[in-house]
Amino acid sequence: MNRKRLFQVIGVVTVINILARFFGFIREVIIGYHFGTSSLADSVVLAYTIPNFLYLVLGGAITTAYISIYSKMVNDIEKQRFHNTVFTYMLVFLLLLTAGLMLFSKAIVAFFFSGLTGSQLLMTSQLFAITAPSALFLVFSMWFSGILNAQNQFYSAAVATLVNNGMFVLLVVLLYPFCGIYAYGWGAVASAVMMIAILFVHLRKNNLHRFRFQWVTTESEYIVRMLKIAIPVLFGGATLQLYIFIQRMFASQLEAGYVAALNYASKFVQLPQTILMTSVTTVIYPMLAKKTAEQDYAGISSVFFRGLKSLFMMIIPVSIFVYFYAEEIVKLIFEYGSFTAQSTKMTAMMLKIFVIGMFAQAANLFVTRFFYAMEKSFVPVATGMISVFGVNILIIKLFIGKYGADAVAWGTTISAMVQFLTLIAASVVQLRLQPEKETQWLRLFLYAICVTVAASIIHKYVDFSNHIVNIAVGGVIFVLFSFLLLKSFRLISLQRLPMMK
Repeated sequence: MNRKRLFQVIGVVTVINILARFFGFIREVIIGYHFGTSSLADSVVLAYTIPNFLYLVLGGAITTAYISIYSKMVNDIEKQRFHNTVFTYMLVFLLLLTAGLMLFSKAIVAFFFSGLTGSQLLMTSQLFAITAPSALFLVFSMWFSGILNAQNQFYSAAVATLVNNGMFVLLVVLLYPFCGIYAYGWGAVASAVMMIAILFVHLRKNNLHRFRFQWVTTESEYIVRMLKIAIPVLFGGATLQLYIFIQRMFASQLEAGYVAALNYASKFVQLPQTILMTSVTTVIYPMLAKKTAEQDYAGISSVFFRGLKSLFMMIIPVSIFVYFYAEEIVKLIFEYGSFTAQSTKMTAMMLKIFVIGMFAQAANLFVTRFFYAMEKSFVPVATGMISVFGVNILIIKLFIGKYGADAVAWGTTISAMVQFLTLIAASVVQLRLQPEKETQWLRLFLYAICVTVAASIIHKYVDFSNHIVNIAVGGVIFVLFSFLLLKSFRLISLQRLPMMK
């Protein structure tokens, strides 16, 4: 695939993925409309926590490891036997896992979300039992997507994800008048089935659909190598999902509604973060792959620090604006139906805390990819685990009694910052990356301080007693002022990333 064609594919896939994320966010808006920050909203969110975790973490690890091994095999017969063995054991494992999740749904929900009792425990367990089979279809969908991507069939995988999220929203809207809250469970399963069906059709079109049961394989060394790759990826790629899982575990011990409030706030933060991360990585990673192959460490350092600066300049202003206008933004997006003014206050407080760490979370994803590209996976895995299970849980445990859900949100934010600082230090030492002039970073921090002061003044004095007008007018003034500051601090030129020669 030539360079022009590559960038066309990346551009289209990026747009499709953004649309898929958007529909995923609309799902949260609909939950807010139906249930606000009630115990029922908590039940819906908790019910698909485990299936979604398995999809993103287990599915991602299996797919990454499979493609890594499969793409390096040259013998077609060996490749087919390896393919069949992976299919066989994946299917058996996921069938047994799904059956266990359904049969022991109440015990599993009670174990992970120990704060639930009575009718809320029963409702969450019932929804979880309905939703559990989606894990099987979603993990296989992730694998099918990986197989297609390995054959340069990028569009079909992206479209299938878009259809999954879009169908979920559509089915919930159509089924809710008849099924009530259970529409969310059936919608999750049906949309997952639709996703895997679309992917299978594309596998068939590309003659990649031959799956056979094979219990014994002569390619055991490939299975061992696959496991050696999958386990680090499993832990390394699970950081964000573990944050979400732990947030919900502790929030389930608080009063009703905080699971939902944390969910709405975190999903809102992830949306712009994902879009901005995509815009940076779309340009950077083709360059990174080339420079890594050439062992061009000076070039990698340039890509690394210029990309980090670009990410800083895009995310920091967004974070600052969202912090000051959090309540108005939540009211604009969510405050309809059952989502009350009290729900807005709960969610806005969580949102303010999360956006403080938005740059750190996005930067962590950015930095870890450099470690993986240079085949040094230990540092991101270790720092991720220490941050999630060490710093994060320690903060929550120490302060949840006094500060409640705020402590849960602060745990995520502070631990993300700690991981970011650790990764930056490790990138200089282990990856041999050389920072650029310190004066450029000084200008960036001064810019951030000035933007913060400007946002504070705009929010305080530009007040029309209408949240929509305040966001619109305040946003325009803020964007213009931010641009002028970029020019004043001579930071615009930093957005130009090094071009491939």
